[in-house]
Amino acid sequence: MRLEYGHLMQQTALLLNFMATWAMVGVIWFVQLVHYPLLSIVPVENAASIAIVHQRRTGFVVGPPMAIEGVTTLFLLWSRPDGVSLWMPWIAAVFLAIALGCTVLLSVPRHERMVRQPDVKTGRELVLTNWPRTIAWSMRGVLTAAMVSQVLL
Repeated sequence: MRLEYGHLMQQTALLLNFMATWAMVGVIWFVQLVHYPLLSIVPVENAASIAIVHQRRTGFVVGPPMAIEGVTTLFLLWSRPDGVSLWMPWIAAVFLAIALGCTVLLSVPRHERMVRQPDVKTGRELVLTNWPRTIAWSMRGVLTAAMVSQVLL
């Protein structure tokens, strides 16, 4: 019974990780191709108020999948499902660290600057500095899909 429960927990964690990651893949590509380019052309006099609303609303959208992704990533590092290659959860965790690191070190400071001292340059920087996050989450998406396929096949 214990092995079955552990196996179920591993598979559940993997599926939740997969779903949360792909939610973030969708969000990050929308942000990269639609939202940030629009922020880069917002009139400077409106940029601060739009940046404040953006931060608040974005938190509601990305908070739950990011939390699920973080918890399930740690779980998968600790307890990898049978059939999943040893290296895959670790590389996926590295891509998550890159995405989160870029969020904290690149995106958040630019959003804060957009609130304090809006300018056209900051909007363009958001688009450019979001590419590492977009690539990292996309790579995570590929890896989580591969891990799920290893368990199902």
